[in-house]
Amino acid sequence: KFLRPDECTRLMAMIDICAQPSKAYDTEYASGFRTSFSGDVDPNDPFIRSLERRLHDLLGIDQTFGETIQGQRYEVGQEFQAHHDFFHTTQGYWKGENSGGGQRSWTAMAYLNETEEGGSTDFYKLDLAIPPQPGALLIWNNMRPDGRPNPDTLHSGTKVARGTKYIITKWFRSRRWA
Repeated sequence: KFLRPDECTRLMAMIDICAQPSKAYDTEYASGFRTSFSGDVDPNDPFIRSLERRLHDLLGIDQTFGETIQGQRYEVGQEFQAHHDFFHTTQGYWKGENSGGGQRSWTAMAYLNETEEGGSTDFYKLDLAIPPQPGALLIWNNMRPDGRPNPDTLHSGTKVARGTKYIITKWFRSRRWA
């Protein structure tokens, strides 16, 4: 496991402090596409700085390429429908994201707890469903070796049927993140 139980508990408390209704580019919260709560944890907190260093060291990615860790909380019935973590370059937001560090090349996502039922992360093109497992870290490359987006990373956070799901996510850019 990447995270110890005490670290998971600490992160869940931090998420509860910063969580707001989640947003997605060009998609209203009320549409039901992304119905969780999320928020950036304090990047200046020594615990978060240490955690970020562990992630950067594990992946061998310079710290300047990493976004702030985001925490997410999913309650019963909440989900994040099928999506990619890379930016779609034909969308209006791309110009700003491109100048702010470019593509989200890698995703690191850690589960902080188990749910009683539901809440798996499903990768549709890989026929893979991963249930929440406290402390487990998932890492995937959003881009192909030639720099094009990897469509096989299509995934969702499925609806939680019973319990509450907590995760943290850290995205890494193709260039220095600004």
